[in-house]
Amino acid sequence: MTKLLPALAASIGGFMLTAAAPVSAASCQFLSPVGGNGVTPIITKTISPGNPLPFSRPNWNTDFFVTQPYSYFKYFFTANSSVSATYPIQGYLKFTDGSNLQVINESYAPQMGTGRQWTVQAVPGKTVSQVNFKIGASADQAATGFTYRISVQGCN
Repeated sequence: MTKLLPALAASIGGFMLTAAAPVSAASCQFLSPVGGNGVTPIITKTISPGNPLPFSRPNWNTDFFVTQPYSYFKYFFTANSSVSATYPIQGYLKFTDGSNLQVINESYAPQMGTGRQWTVQAVPGKTVSQVNFKIGASADQAATGFTYRISVQGCN
């Protein structure tokens, strides 16, 4: 029977059956955080309260530099707190024309050490200059004090 298979494969309507070529893996690289230390692309933060003092700013936003065009972006979030917490999470693409697009908007309640990944497609005709993660919000102060890790990859 094994001798019949090559002959059968070659004779089926003139088509040759071959193994599929392996799909090339996506090429991804971590984006550098704005204001980072240049050593690691992973940022660890604790959610601060929203503007408790005049002239203070909450630490909810973290931007990542985009230095070349990408087809899509991967946002990574990991809970670091020892108790379960609900994290208000938003993600944005910031464009060179000054506009932005919200691509993530949810509340997420992972256990410590677990997390989530979001994959976001680039917008045709727009050039992304920064990718933003916003963790925490004045509308949900219950997450104040919880710690997390975030990073972003650009992929083609």
